[in-house]
Amino acid sequence: MNNLLELIAVCVERGKVNAKSPYPPDLKGQDGVDELTKAALAAGIDAQNVLEQGLIAGMNAIGARFRRDEVFVPDVLMSAKAMKTGMAHIRPYFQSGEVKRKGVFIIGTVAGDMHDIGKNLVAMVAEGGGYEVVDLGIDVATEEFLDAVAQRPDAVVGMSALLTTTMINMAASVRAMKEKYPHTRIMVGGAPVTEHFAQEIGADSYSADPQGAVDYLNAVVA
Repeated sequence: MNNLLELIAVCVERGKVNAKSPYPPDLKGQDGVDELTKAALAAGIDAQNVLEQGLIAGMNAIGARFRRDEVFVPDVLMSAKAMKTGMAHIRPYFQSGEVKRKGVFIIGTVAGDMHDIGKNLVAMVAEGGGYEVVDLGIDVATEEFLDAVAQRPDAVVGMSALLTTTMINMAASVRAMKEKYPHTRIMVGGAPVTEHFAQEIGADSYSADPQGAVDYLNAVVA
């Protein structure tokens, strides 16, 4: 049974979606995350273990490799696609309460900014890390962040900006969030964002990459 979980983790890391998927070439024709996840559940392996030791383990592995510049954005996207295929089989267990999410992560690109690749990567890796992700999308106004937290007060908030011109909007959103919900944890990131800027605007954390975001979530979510 443990072998199935290890195979799931490897297939997530390698981006092997299913048996029909030609990617990666060296695994062509072999079962992927889709078939292996179904097989693991059918074999009676606890769904929580399938999630943690299979899907999450695979996403953690690709996230760590991305941080070390050993793989690139397309590799992470393929891993996320494979992970989502497995999550489709786990989702009914979330609904029944048999499997628990680690926590809730609200994420969005700040007002005036239409970029979403970095935000999407963080969202996908966070979901693969076991979190319920509430993706607010791009050009997210401060009020939208506040409304989302009002509905999910236990959530951690992530804000992304890719333009120096929209960093001022990030600062305004963080200030408003801290004024209304001072105990809400806020993480910021994006190409022009720095650790110093994060501290300057009152954010709780800065992450330069998706795995760093998940590491922070794991550190602050009970």
